[in-house]
Amino acid sequence: MKPVIVVHGGAGAIMPGKDEKYMLGVKRAVVSGFKKLQQGGSVVDAVEEAVVVMENDPIFNAGRGSVLNEHGEIEMDAIIMDGKNLETGAVSAVRNIANPVKLARLVMEKVTVFT
Repeated sequence: MKPVIVVHGGAGAIMPGKDEKYMLGVKRAVVSGFKKLQQGGSVVDAVEEAVVVMENDPIFNAGRGSVLNEHGEIEMDAIIMDGKNLETGAVSAVRNIANPVKLARLVMEKVTVFT
């Protein structure tokens, strides 16, 4: 089966004059995730990589480009899931972290909630 990576840049409206930057950011995320697969990474590795690229791009409302809350602070949420075993990890309202998806992955892999 040939792998396919699909990402989206959010649910909001694209700011006028920024459509090219959004498309380039989405393409960078797809290419980066696909390269991770080509290098032998897992699907979860590829997803994490694609999201990190978007979190590092200020054009997106994620990571570096996050919108401020009502107090003028950045709070971010992230979730990641491994479809193979249905494990998930999530974080909410985190601050002072560059890539919340990486923290969500750590939660998925290291935190046991139900045994």
